[in-house]
Amino acid sequence: MAGTGPLTQDWEPIVIRKKAPSAALKKDEKVTRKLDEDTENLAHERVPTELKKAIMQARMDKKLTQAQLAQMINEKPQIIQEYESGKAIPNQQIIGKLERLLGQSCEVKSESVLLKERTT
Repeated sequence: MAGTGPLTQDWEPIVIRKKAPSAALKKDEKVTRKLDEDTENLAHERVPTELKKAIMQARMDKKLTQAQLAQMINEKPQIIQEYESGKAIPNQQIIGKLERLLGQSCEVKSESVLLKERTT
């Protein structure tokens, strides 16, 4: 076939177009935008300042290190460090252990902490 003349194509060009967004897609976009604009704060509760100061003061009054206190309540030293720095999520079991060992009552309320010396 070499040298028999110019080759031509009988094909027509194909054009691909996107369909316009349907009503369902537009509704999904509105829901997504509404969720993105929602400014709800989804943070975990943290140890209140009063509680972390009370734990630190009671520990120092008993002349214990964080590691010693952790060992006495059978927890990791990191747990005590997190409580004293305010980064821990309050756990009533750990707070109860600290109360028994340190001799203070630590009642955690939603926004405040009441600290009382035990009279027993």
